[in-house]
Amino acid sequence: MKIKIFLAVLFSVTVIIFPSCDNFLDITPEGQVKRSEMLNTTDGIEDALYGVYAQLRRGELYGMALGIYGIEILGQNMDCYGSDFVTNLGSYNWEYSQVREWSEGVWTAMYNNISNVNSVLSADLVADAKNFPYNIYKGEALALRAFMHFDLLRLFAPQYTLDTSVQGIPYQTTFSLHTPDFESMTANFEHILSDLLEAEELLSEEGKYVNQTSFMTDRQTHFNLHAVRAELARVYFTMGNNEKAAEYAKKVIEESPYQLKEKTEVLNDVAGVFSRKECVFGVYYADFYGNVSGLLQQQQSYYSLTPRDDFMDSYNAEADGLDYRWSAYFTAVETGGEIHYRLSKFTDIYELNNIEGSRPTDLILGINIIRIPEMYYIMAECLLDSDIATATSYYNAVRQHRGLEPLASDRKLTIELIVLERLKEYFGEGLTFFNNKRLNLPMTSADGKTQFPPSNDIYVVPIPDSEYANRY
Repeated sequence: MKIKIFLAVLFSVTVIIFPSCDNFLDITPEGQVKRSEMLNTTDGIEDALYGVYAQLRRGELYGMALGIYGIEILGQNMDCYGSDFVTNLGSYNWEYSQVREWSEGVWTAMYNNISNVNSVLSADLVADAKNFPYNIYKGEALALRAFMHFDLLRLFAPQYTLDTSVQGIPYQTTFSLHTPDFESMTANFEHILSDLLEAEELLSEEGKYVNQTSFMTDRQTHFNLHAVRAELARVYFTMGNNEKAAEYAKKVIEESPYQLKEKTEVLNDVAGVFSRKECVFGVYYADFYGNVSGLLQQQQSYYSLTPRDDFMDSYNAEADGLDYRWSAYFTAVETGGEIHYRLSKFTDIYELNNIEGSRPTDLILGINIIRIPEMYYIMAECLLDSDIATATSYYNAVRQHRGLEPLASDRKLTIELIVLERLKEYFGEGLTFFNNKRLNLPMTSADGKTQFPPSNDIYVVPIPDSEYANRY
């Protein structure tokens, strides 16, 4: 949130042409226009929102840092022998120069994009929106603002349920040069919930307009109504409000068109594309696989990312049946007479084999941000103490759709079993760190040599010094 960010956004807004998924090809800036001119038409507002979505795929955000090359390292799922950056990030050495650059990149890029969202929300056509299409624009913008602040909060602030009185982050609600004050986490969550609940109301009749305009197509690439409810489930869950978390998770499961894929559909389902059945919200990114393929497919010291040493133990544990994720997510490669494993979960087989023309036309290239299995795990954990039979049915649903047998009738569902299933399902997708932080679990290093006890030393990324240096 440096001053220069606000100056850049105040005087010009990058126009990103992003008409529909059918034309998502090499999205590049087309030029600069004055903000006031851009946001006084529906086309201008839509272009500005497309720009916000496009910024989410940046390397400082979900294109890399908040995914495979950042959060997954903090979560100890990925390692890189010889890389000083990975070694220090995985050791939670927040003072190491490259780690500080990584955290500042996340902080700055996210607040930059929040400012872009606020620019849309301040436009006259959007500010008091109640009718289509302006209610849709406002709903998506409010949801995006809450979504970005929430991920900043769960990265740069302590776990709320451990101490509700601690300081949170600045919550930026206006398009302005003024840097808002830091506020309590309680106030942060009030802002997040306020934005999401208003977004839910504004998007409540979204279904009536789907496919009527190009902006209303491919709703998985937009923060749609079901994504808002899924985010509400995430937020309430992180706050420890299991009743509300379960309420919203159940709405997504029962009222959205998204459903658990069959076990035979696991292979290649998230391989650089949105999951056909399970993706509630994702970020379109044609170059995602190209950017991560070298890190995941090659075996170069100091560069390539390797799954944690004992990852096989996790997939072999409680593995009654054939877990289709095992062969879908990992590939064994022989080098020098030794077997090494690569994370192939995101491998785009069409690009890898130079047969991109054979890719089914209904696939959307990009990053899955919210998939529906997460809602099942939320339901299982929320109901664990109050209705264990129903909790177990949600837990078993995901297991069975991955090829495993349901939990044996003489076994009792535990939080440890749910954590294990979450790890198996979301390996590589950036959720392990946040889940372990929420539960205040110890972390074992990717090489298995170090045990990190749970504390703010490992779970709270320090706010960049530049944030304080540039305040006024």
